Amino acid sequence: MNDVLQQLADILEQRKQAMEEKSYVASLYAKGLDTILKKIGEEATETVIAAKNGDKEQIIYETADLRFHCMVLLAQQGLGPDLVLQELQRRFGLSGLEEKAQRSKN
Repeated sequence: MNDVLQQLADILEQRKQAMEEKSYVASLYAKGLDTILKKIGEEATETVIAAKNGDKEQIIYETADLRFHCMVLLAQQGLGPDLVLQELQRRFGLSGLEEKAQRSKN
């Protein structure tokens, strides 16, 4: 599964060199952070609506869109999916309550 994330991360990195007229991702990069964040917000909302409607296929579709746009954000910020996976790994075996308590101490 991580291979898919890395392959996508590699493509997103390549799109930084693409012409915005020929690449959706390049057009997002060209429009900047606010546009990328707006897309994440839109996709998050669409994911919530799909879940509220109980449409499992739509939940999967919208979650994929949300994850994709989050990956665009990571790439735009010079970050990779491996860093998110490392953070999830760090939290593994740690209760959500413990993790939240640790965040409030920082």
